[in-house]
Amino acid sequence: MTYENITTNDPNPVKRWLQRRRFSDALRIWKKPRHNELLHVLDFGGGNGELLRQMEVSSSISATLYEPTLSLMSEAKQRLSNRDDITFIESTAVLHEGTYDYVFCLEVFEHLPDKETEQALAEIQRLVKPDGLVVIGVPIEIYFPALVKGIFRMSRRYGDFDATLGNVFSAMIGQPPLQRPTTEIAVGFNYHFQHLGFDFRYLQRQIAKSFLIKKKWYSPFPIFGSMLNSEVYYLLQKT
Repeated sequence: MTYENITTNDPNPVKRWLQRRRFSDALRIWKKPRHNELLHVLDFGGGNGELLRQMEVSSSISATLYEPTLSLMSEAKQRLSNRDDITFIESTAVLHEGTYDYVFCLEVFEHLPDKETEQALAEIQRLVKPDGLVVIGVPIEIYFPALVKGIFRMSRRYGDFDATLGNVFSAMIGQPPLQRPTTEIAVGFNYHFQHLGFDFRYLQRQIAKSFLIKKKWYSPFPIFGSMLNSEVYYLLQKT
């Protein structure tokens, strides 16, 4: 089963809508290049390339998709095979400091343990230009959203770490379980597959150590804040 089949093409119409909406909401801050301006864009942890697929093709954009997971990179290359404005990389070590006007990082940090989170934030800070912008989007996995998502997951695969009554209840009251299943997706690269246990409040404190939070917004219903939304976004700039 491809990543697309469990996200933007999921059998559930609500999940499909939410997954597609999160990309369009992330692109709300996107400003098209001015005349004779070339913008460098990095999709950090770009998965199957959906964000860049939704971004309008332009000769004024030079895009890079970084994805360390080989199966997702394969999907991205296949889905974006008609695009010659995108460079695909499996390691950011080849990229130069201060290269990018925009760095997007969507649905990544909820999967990263502390060490990998610190490394990713440091790498994003290294790669964005001094006046560049960073957009980070992560799911809300506490309070009422955790209950709704938990019920959905239990209906599909009851008994998994993110689909038990105890863990869902803990997340619902704002105290998600701290011990999360971890696996390696590459040598020395640890990863949490399940979203449950992630707390965006903790990530926000980590972000604030390295970046200025210029704006924060929610999806899909911004006026309802974190209590009735599935996603939160941060617009960042270097301090």
